[in-house]
Amino acid sequence: MMRIMINSALTTVLALSMVFLASCSSSSEGNGDGDLQLVWEDDFSGPIGQLPDTSVWNFDIGTGWGNNQLEFDTDRPTNASLDGQGNLLIIAREESFQGSNYTSARITTANKFTKKFGRIEARIQLPWGQGIWPAFWLLGENFGSVVWPQCGEIDIMEYRGQEPSIVHATVHGPGYSAGGG
Repeated sequence: MMRIMINSALTTVLALSMVFLASCSSSSEGNGDGDLQLVWEDDFSGPIGQLPDTSVWNFDIGTGWGNNQLEFDTDRPTNASLDGQGNLLIIAREESFQGSNYTSARITTANKFTKKFGRIEARIQLPWGQGIWPAFWLLGENFGSVVWPQCGEIDIMEYRGQEPSIVHATVHGPGYSAGGG
């Protein structure tokens, strides 16, 4: 079971995200007819302060991706590291860095992990407060060659701090995206 804890020392953070890419197949997957087997897990085992396994995780460094995020996403252990107890901590910090007033981390499985069928589970402890936007979502593996939303997107979980009692789950694609997802 993948365990992620997203912690924040502030109440005015931004988008903290994990992205999985979905498509191809493997022998351990379900067959697409409802037989969904667990296809992958990361138990985040390792010592305190260690980065997540870079053979399966990428750091998306910078300020891209839209949603007017205010943080600069880094690959520093101060923003994303293991806690020594089987959890990944993604930490947002109020600090001046690369022209931004906040730092955090965004990790993806782009070009490292894709699945067409199967079950992916996560146990996520969310921070709360105005300005945060943690998310756990999937993109089509052709994201780099096809304009969004043609690649497809499944938001498994998005939590926006200004809506403290709502957790969003949305599917986006051609003709049903953004607010119409």
